Amino acid sequence: MDLHEPWALLGGLTPRQFMRRHWQRAPLLVRQAWPGVTPPVARAELFGLAARDDVESRLVVRDDSRDPAWQLRRGPFARRALPALRRAGWTLLVQGLDLHVERAHQMLSAFRFVPDARLDDLMVSYATDGGGVGPHLDSYDVFLLQVQGRRRWRVGPVPDESLVEGMPVRILRNFRPQQEWVLEPGDMLYLPPRWGHDGVAIGECMTCSIGFRVPEAASLAGELLARIADHDEDVRGGLYRDPQQEPTDRPGRIPARLQAFARHAVARRLREPRALLQALGEVLTEPKPQVWFDGQGVLAPGQGVRLDRRTRMMYDEHHVFINGESYRAGGRDARLMASLADKRHLRVAEVQGCSPAASGLLAEWVAQGWVHPLDAGDD
Repeated sequence: MDLHEPWALLGGLTPRQFMRRHWQRAPLLVRQAWPGVTPPVARAELFGLAARDDVESRLVVRDDSRDPAWQLRRGPFARRALPALRRAGWTLLVQGLDLHVERAHQMLSAFRFVPDARLDDLMVSYATDGGGVGPHLDSYDVFLLQVQGRRRWRVGPVPDESLVEGMPVRILRNFRPQQEWVLEPGDMLYLPPRWGHDGVAIGECMTCSIGFRVPEAASLAGELLARIADHDEDVRGGLYRDPQQEPTDRPGRIPARLQAFARHAVARRLREPRALLQALGEVLTEPKPQVWFDGQGVLAPGQGVRLDRRTRMMYDEHHVFINGESYRAGGRDARLMASLADKRHLRVAEVQGCSPAASGLLAEWVAQGWVHPLDAGDD
């Protein structure tokens, strides 16, 4: 991956230029960002995925003869539960397609010039003529890649974020687009967070949305504190004591001593920077709730390894993180594990260069289904 060379995917910009000019700043329309692109799944396969319990899916239907005009249902959907193909104005959204379809995972990998800690998933939107989800805004960055048919996009900044009341979908009340384009297969539109957009299918179409995680401060802080507490034996053993507590005629008032105990407990947990960084890595690599792995693999001598497409793996200066677990690492092992996280595979020679402890970890991850063995010819 050369970050200094122009990329067709980014309209001839280098990844560095794109990140400095557009990322979180301004939209970018790229004609033929992905020439010759085809959908990562056929329509029938997409409908089949929407019928599964382990796949997140939604159905949005617009019918102006009903009140409210917009209807939202959540999957799974049997095929007979979906509207007829000849009916206009409906959209099927299938989230996390990269977790289930290798071609979708490969498409998502094209956007790894953004850190994996921010990369979320690839969603597919299938729509019949006139289908869409209405004018709305998102809190995350998104690349909208047209892979089949055509879709008209209207976009613009949103000074008024008020929503239409009584709707099951979040539709902007006063959306005033400033730009409009029709995207054809291979075209792509990047939108920063909080930019209003409204996409409407022109005939049958399919769009891939590459979305990015945006941690929210309060929820992230809660998750981090919970992780830190789980790791700290002192939290479980350090009981509050108040042998000098006087009787009170104000039983509803929280004692000042208990307030001080709470402040000290939190401050003590945050005093060690590595504890916070360890918790962060574990939170960022935690698999999504609907993900589970099929284990029982075996790593034999003379095999390389590759990460399962559902595996999230990252690292910092002191740790390696994989699927919500953390490991201390240093020296050559740390470099090899970082390479596995960056490239998502290790060649045979690299696996053979691991220490016995690191080799044992790889074997353990293969047995859990997080990592898969590769023969020498597959390197």
